[in-house]
Amino acid sequence: MDRTGPAVPQTTIFTVMSALALEHRAVNLGQGFPDESGPARVIEAAAAAMREGRNQYPPLAGVPELREAIAAHQRHWYGLEPDVDDGVVVTAGATEAVAAAMLAFVRPGDEVVAMEPFYDSYKASVELAGGTIVPWRLEAPAFRPDLVRLKEIVTDRTRVLLLNSPHNPTGTVLDRAELEAVARVAAERDLLVVTDEVYEHLVFDGLAHVPFASLPGMWERTVSIGSAGKTFSVTGWKIGWATGPADLVGRLKGVKQYLTFASGTPFQYGIAEALASGPEFYEEYVADYAERRDLLASGLADLGFTVHRPQGTYFVTAGAAPLGYADGLALCLELPERCGVVAIPNQVFYADPATPRPEVRFTFCKPREVLEEGLKRLRDGLPR
Repeated sequence: MDRTGPAVPQTTIFTVMSALALEHRAVNLGQGFPDESGPARVIEAAAAAMREGRNQYPPLAGVPELREAIAAHQRHWYGLEPDVDDGVVVTAGATEAVAAAMLAFVRPGDEVVAMEPFYDSYKASVELAGGTIVPWRLEAPAFRPDLVRLKEIVTDRTRVLLLNSPHNPTGTVLDRAELEAVARVAAERDLLVVTDEVYEHLVFDGLAHVPFASLPGMWERTVSIGSAGKTFSVTGWKIGWATGPADLVGRLKGVKQYLTFASGTPFQYGIAEALASGPEFYEEYVADYAERRDLLASGLADLGFTVHRPQGTYFVTAGAAPLGYADGLALCLELPERCGVVAIPNQVFYADPATPRPEVRFTFCKPREVLEEGLKRLRDGLPR
């Protein structure tokens, strides 16, 4: 029997590290899920939907109440006007939206340019579609995009630009000038653009998230991906979405119907309630996470790490070279048993994950006492 076939991605680093966290009862500062649950009114809205019997398949595109809430959110925050019926599709988290977009738009032999380091599902999704991911590297220590380099790596085979801002894992937030430069390349080379904006509301230091689709001429060629899990601390609900022009969203829906078709009916009603949150919710959310960022970043710097203070997301990139570790993976595999702490090696977010890199990603989406305990364990266990 011929057992050959497409390459199957191996177990993700998140599965490996979460298992080590359980084995060693470690403080998990690796995987990006909050320890706290979402707002009570959001939880109750989902529970009420269950009690009311809204537990069967929703429409392929999502329940109308959530699609209307997503469109209203885009209109309120960014002045965008996705069509509720044809320009919004609810997905099983942002991960499904990315996968569906790659399967919808990427043909065998096509190239997809993605900001590197990139979330690990990007490469897997591109390769499942038969494409090749082309890294557009954000170089340490600043992790800013090289716009000259972008022009050099776009070829006649490039089909899609896959943008991520606020950027996971580095926390870089692309500013308007950088986005406008990307837009010129997209227009000149007639590229589709898929944007991962799941951390859109988690931007610090007075900066602002600028959706790529809001730039002149970019709406027609852009699919924007969002998610409720990060903003409302309900990552297990797996409610994401994609918005854009009807022709692009329609193609994405054509793929999605053969993936999950639809999911999470009562959770969709909960997220519709969440998206109606007033500005005070988002202000408190950012202020709270800014304090946690500063606590973790300062603590890691005191321990000797080279710390890149993020502009957005809830991750801190820390260089371990000053501690004598040129290989962040080796450090991360050692930390659970040695210190009782879990982190994620940044090298898994590169196209070539086998190349050792000294950077490590820590998350601060944990209560302050958990962050303090993690720092204490690192202080007690790391070499001096």
